[in-house]
Amino acid sequence: MTNATHDQTVSLRKPVADNVIARFSQALVAFAERWFPDAYVFVLIAVIAVAIGAILHGGSPLAVSRAFGDGFWNLIPFTMQMALVAIGGYVVAMSPPVAAVLARLASVPKTGRGAVVFVGVLSIFLSLLNWGLSLIFSGLLVREIARRTDIRLDYRAAGAAGYLGLGCGFTLGITSSAAQLQANAGSIPASLLPITGVIGFSETILTWQNMVTVVMVTVVSAAICYFTTPAPDQARTAEDLGVALGDDRIEARKPARPGDWLEFSPLLTILIAVLAAGWLWQTFQLGNPLITLSGLNTYNFVFLILGIVLHWRPRSLIESFSKAMPSVSGVLLQFPFYAGIAQILTKVPNSSGTTLSDTIAHWFVGASSNSTVFSFLVGIYSALLGFFVPSAGGKWIIEAPYIMKAANDIGAHLGWTVMVYNIAETLPNFINPFWMLPLLGILGLKSKDLIGYTSVQFFIHFPIVMLLAAILMATFTYHPPILP
Repeated sequence: MTNATHDQTVSLRKPVADNVIARFSQALVAFAERWFPDAYVFVLIAVIAVAIGAILHGGSPLAVSRAFGDGFWNLIPFTMQMALVAIGGYVVAMSPPVAAVLARLASVPKTGRGAVVFVGVLSIFLSLLNWGLSLIFSGLLVREIARRTDIRLDYRAAGAAGYLGLGCGFTLGITSSAAQLQANAGSIPASLLPITGVIGFSETILTWQNMVTVVMVTVVSAAICYFTTPAPDQARTAEDLGVALGDDRIEARKPARPGDWLEFSPLLTILIAVLAAGWLWQTFQLGNPLITLSGLNTYNFVFLILGIVLHWRPRSLIESFSKAMPSVSGVLLQFPFYAGIAQILTKVPNSSGTTLSDTIAHWFVGASSNSTVFSFLVGIYSALLGFFVPSAGGKWIIEAPYIMKAANDIGAHLGWTVMVYNIAETLPNFINPFWMLPLLGILGLKSKDLIGYTSVQFFIHFPIVMLLAAILMATFTYHPPILP
């Protein structure tokens, strides 16, 4: 080895070998690869832990068992929606036009480390528009970059970067379920409306304080991506991990028999597109298009129709749909267990009539002495409950009545209280593989492959954003709820 080659190797290693963050991340990666269970085993452990907690809280074992069974299928519509988010994104991305865009974006990074940072920043940016788009597009972009032979990409670190939008981004953008619900009087439960009033986006996601938060989490995330990505000679590529990266694109073919003609003709595609256009026109003229698109049913309809049009011929769509199916197996298997967890937390009372969720929340809220402390404690509680109930919208319905009542009592700004919830609520996603499942299906990896990297994001982000949220609360002036 020449001196020049040796110096180059040392310089490549330096960002990873000579910093505390890198050593910490590699220790977590090694731990996760050895000890972190499959996502299915993880959710089973979570079910047992919550069940034991509810029993120790005073709930009867029979009530816990009943709640688990009663809640098991509560997320079936949501499960189907999530499965279609993954499938729709996959189908669109495999269409010839979008595949060309992915290939062009994949050629932008010049190094493996740069590629990880690039994917991470893009994931956060896309999540501010739509979390489903961020998750699926980022995963497929990672696969496309991994096919390059001129750079050595650590497939695990890149996959973890593609998950950043779900860990610290999407609830700060227009897909924030809590902010959307509070901005529309018709969506707010009747019992909650007198407590919160209507809180417009101008007091939540469109505040300068939220913009500061977005910039902060993006910069911090990008820096963590850079310093935790292994050097080229230490990187584990998709090939090293045994992941096949065959071409996802659908090969153009011709009909083999007369009966196949319609499968290869765009006629039916055109007719379906015209039929769907009327519904889309009526739906999107009713309000802000981006807010309208953030609804899961609308989002999935748009992406499915878009996929149909971009593939142009039914046969191409059918084949892409079949290729997308393996990406949703984890979603279909595991989401019902999370529904059972949510039911146990929120529906099993003790002898005093309070649930485990109520007790935890009231303790945190009761410990608040002013709006800054309140902000910090609400963030901690939101993150804690978010670990077991990873559903931003559903969890807000659980938390909002007592949190927002306490905010009124303490004099904490209601809009920023919503954002404190949003900021903290997603952080547990870095260590809970619930939202990771569609991405894992696309990447062909297991949760243990990404958790080591995403855990570093969690441990660094948590104190920073909790402190930032509490400090920014002091820049707001409280006003009573605004009723319609």
